[in-house]
Amino acid sequence: MFTRAFITTAMVALLAVGCASKKPNNGQDGAGADADGSNNGLSLELNGDSDSNKAGGLQTIFFAFDSSNLEGGAKETAKANAEFLKTNTRVDVQVEGHCDERGGRQYNLALGERRAKAVRDYLVAMGVEAKRISTVSYGNERTLAEGHDESAWSKNRRANFVVTAK
Repeated sequence: MFTRAFITTAMVALLAVGCASKKPNNGQDGAGADADGSNNGLSLELNGDSDSNKAGGLQTIFFAFDSSNLEGGAKETAKANAEFLKTNTRVDVQVEGHCDERGGRQYNLALGERRAKAVRDYLVAMGVEAKRISTVSYGNERTLAEGHDESAWSKNRRANFVVTAK
């Protein structure tokens, strides 16, 4: 009898412990980190960038030649980035506009600026606060890929994200 009561009590206690759940992290802590501090396996570092995968779930956005339009995959990436930023309310970013080596210095700086602003404007339209997003253009001065062919150029036509606060 004693053994049966003890086993029943122990099973109820184990069931109660097993049913306890962690509070879901809805991003209110600002970094979207799991309870163990990991960011779903993604690195989110201050000054980390999307080019090096150190900006949490933010991904670099790529553009077509001589374009600042968000189309196709670029729009889907921007949408995912907006969702990340809306969930991680303490993360502020700088959007950097980049170009390939073709075009003059002033032209590329202007195109990089249009790319960065197009991304910022899209994020704001998706509900991210404008004050959390700054922009800068580097034109063709900070390449991601070396080379003088379409393979390299397509990687350099981008807007990447740098974490400025978290």
